[in-house]
Amino acid sequence: MATTFEWRIANMEHYTADGVVFTVHYTISANDGTYSSSAYGSIGLEKPDPSAMVPYANLTEELVVGWVKQNFGDEKVEEIEAALQQQLDQQHAPTTAPGLPWAG
Repeated sequence: MATTFEWRIANMEHYTADGVVFTVHYTISANDGTYSSSAYGSIGLEKPDPSAMVPYANLTEELVVGWVKQNFGDEKVEEIEAALQQQLDQQHAPTTAPGLPWAG
C-alpha cells in the first residue's frame, strides 16, 4: 500500500484587532496501512498584502495548509514527507533495537 500523508492544522495564533494569522502550528501524519509516523511543528507567516487578506472567519484548514506548504516550498515539503517515510521504512525493517543482552 502506498503511503498517505495528511497535513492538519493543530492551532493558529492571530491578532485580535485584524484577524491576521502570524503563527500556524501543524501536524503531518504518514500511514502506509501497517505503520504510521507523525511530526509536529510551527511556522511564522508574514503579514499578507491587504488586498489578498482573507477574513479570519473565512479561513479553512485547506487554505491554511496551503499557506504552510507554500511557505516551506516544494523541496522542504518533500524533505519532511521523506523523513516520515524513513520512519515507516525503519518500522518495517528495523536497523536498530533496544535491549540488554543479560536481561534474557
